[in-house]
Amino acid sequence: MEEKKAYIVAILIQFIYGGNNILSKDAINGGMPTTIFVFYRLLFGTLVFFPIALVFGRKNAPKLSWKIATKIFFLALFGATFIFNILAIGIKYTSSTATAAIANAIPVVTFALAVLLRMESVTLKKITGIAKVLGVLLCLAGVMVLAFYDGPSLKSVNHHRPFLHGSKNKQGPHSKFEWIIGTFILIFFALAWSLWLIIQGPFLKEYPSKLLFSTICTFFGAVQSFFVALIAERDFNKWKLHFDDTSLAVLYTGIVVSGLGFYLQVWVIEKKGPVFIAIWQPLALLITLACSSFFLGEKINLGSVLGGLLMVGGLYSVLWGKQGDNIEKNLSTEEEIKCQELPVSTNDTTQDHAIV
Repeated sequence: MEEKKAYIVAILIQFIYGGNNILSKDAINGGMPTTIFVFYRLLFGTLVFFPIALVFGRKNAPKLSWKIATKIFFLALFGATFIFNILAIGIKYTSSTATAAIANAIPVVTFALAVLLRMESVTLKKITGIAKVLGVLLCLAGVMVLAFYDGPSLKSVNHHRPFLHGSKNKQGPHSKFEWIIGTFILIFFALAWSLWLIIQGPFLKEYPSKLLFSTICTFFGAVQSFFVALIAERDFNKWKLHFDDTSLAVLYTGIVVSGLGFYLQVWVIEKKGPVFIAIWQPLALLITLACSSFFLGEKINLGSVLGGLLMVGGLYSVLWGKQGDNIEKNLSTEEEIKCQELPVSTNDTTQDHAIV
């Protein structure tokens, strides 16, 4: 039963992410400034995380010193404020489908950065090493196709958005220049997010409470994003939340994605590992493809589909290579343990050949 739960929850997470792509795009299309959208997202995320952290994270958490708090502040400045604002701009100039497609490149980009930082290794003499390199190349090809090739458009299922009525689509069709710029902004987001994942590792060894770290980071991000939005947007009429799909997007990204989505993802990673959750990530792309046409009336170009498929192929190629290396490493460790457990004879000749 526990095995089935992991599969169900992994699929549910991808539905949550698919909904996030659709609602974020709809809110930004509706005229909400990207900086204000990011502020509200982090604000509601803080409101969700804070009581959970008080109940579950405070007991076993290490002491929060000024030094640790300062580090979290700067990590939030990069990992929440900067990265989420970059993502929102990328969403504004592209589509929900492009956003979902590039999300599949994040594990591949993280691996590539880890290789450059010598935290990972690639051996081209092994098929697993070739698979990893092929995965990176497929992702690069997917980005180029997504950015520069449109192809024929697939007709939208529905242009009237039957369930999302609140916002008037103030954003017109994207120009080719906007689309290319938006695509590379999303790639920059993927690079920044991958770097963020890497630099979290050393810090979490110093402060291992993931729940409190996420809560404090989200809180600092909300404060920082408030001042960014205040500088970018002085018209306070645009800060107002109305009972429409814009408010739904803000509440959804803050509560469901940052709150429930985070908890479920941590649960699955603890049960099945990070590779298991990454395997299901292309499902969010399929969900976004279907829903963007029906709810947002977006035209889906052949280039977006082909680019997404190439990135999915790259993701699975890297994951396969990583999994193969892990299996080989585990087998090597088991053999080493068995050799160490072999009884050592008192005979001098046998001792000369013993494995230490």
